[in-house]
Amino acid sequence: MAEWNAAKPKNAVAAWVEERLPILSLVNNVVGVDTPTPRNLNYWWNFGSLAGLMLVVQIISGVVLAMHYTPHTSLAFDSVERIMRDVNYGWLIRYMHANGASFFFIAVYTHIFRGLYYGSYKAPRELLWMLGVVIFLLMMATAFMGYVLPWGQMSFWGATVITNLFSAIPLVGDSIVTLLWGGFSVDNPTLNRFFSLHYLLPFVIAGVVILHLWAKKISDSGNPLGIDVKSNADQIPFHPFYTIKDAFGAGVFFFVFAAFIFYMPNALGHPDNYIPADPMVTPASIVPEWYFLPFYAILRSITFDIGIPFTDIVFIPAKLLGVLAMFASILVWLFLPWLDTSKVRSGKFRPTFRWFFLFLVIDMFVLTVVGGKKPEGIWPLVGLIGTAYYFAYFFVILPLLGKIEKTLPLPESIANPVVKAAE
Repeated sequence: MAEWNAAKPKNAVAAWVEERLPILSLVNNVVGVDTPTPRNLNYWWNFGSLAGLMLVVQIISGVVLAMHYTPHTSLAFDSVERIMRDVNYGWLIRYMHANGASFFFIAVYTHIFRGLYYGSYKAPRELLWMLGVVIFLLMMATAFMGYVLPWGQMSFWGATVITNLFSAIPLVGDSIVTLLWGGFSVDNPTLNRFFSLHYLLPFVIAGVVILHLWAKKISDSGNPLGIDVKSNADQIPFHPFYTIKDAFGAGVFFFVFAAFIFYMPNALGHPDNYIPADPMVTPASIVPEWYFLPFYAILRSITFDIGIPFTDIVFIPAKLLGVLAMFASILVWLFLPWLDTSKVRSGKFRPTFRWFFLFLVIDMFVLTVVGGKKPEGIWPLVGLIGTAYYFAYFFVILPLLGKIEKTLPLPESIANPVVKAAE
């Protein structure tokens, strides 16, 4: 593997700086521009770099928006309107930021499920995977707080409903809610807290992303076959091969992103958020952003207490059980390296696993739909079935499949399948 120090910058100024402050070496060690990379990476691997690009878009557009936004309950809604109408290209920056959150989650969800299919969480990549889960949790917190800032009806009531969930925690729940609110209701102190944290957390995410990339550098990036690199024939330089491939993927991705910004900028939002927040008027239905809906559906699917049957003794009330299920649905990802007992990494060689994984993907789409519906009619039952399969996949199916599944034979090396396919 080539060392960066062996190829010093050709530019005299860059070489002078590098000799005194090896910042280029540090960046290369983290990003790995000149690192040999498995030769069989497909376009599903593009979404990691796309997520990084969207993080940059969100940080830059967010900093510009913060210059014009006023975090006060009587001025926040009007300041957003002013950004849209009076600030030069304010409408463009705001639509980039609002839709950018959705496209950031699209890239990250795809990146996560690619990792689930190809076993990117297995040894020696456990810490790499766990850092990715931390990034996702920070993203969810940042997105939720950002959704509150326009101070429309969905902003206010979404904040009220979600923060109230913490009151289900025994003993300390009410204190946590009061701390989040900064008082005894969602009001100006809440908005100030959320604005401050929403501005701060993207930089925390960027720091964890650097650790994530560093961990990838140490443990390698994995590949669709799920086998280790055995020789130089299994690798090609990251640049120019994958930089060009990533650039093409980014072009397609940002083309779709631009289509939403210019032609349907409000398609992914809720119309009620264009109504100023009114604590005296409750919306017909309180719905979070689409990227929260699967976990919101899991939260609402729990409508039963856990206790002793046919008595009034309740150990875990439904509200607390729903909150625990919602958080557990994400935290379970942290334990995937140990829940999946299969020795084979890639789903490409696990025929039975592929079917269960397909059902998991369908299940996530179903839960997304259920989360956006009112909890009436058949939807609560559909949500409960979807929740049951979601947890069964991680706690029952994966551990058992590793013991009983008959996997396909693995290739001898990465190069052999690639060469044979070319022939």
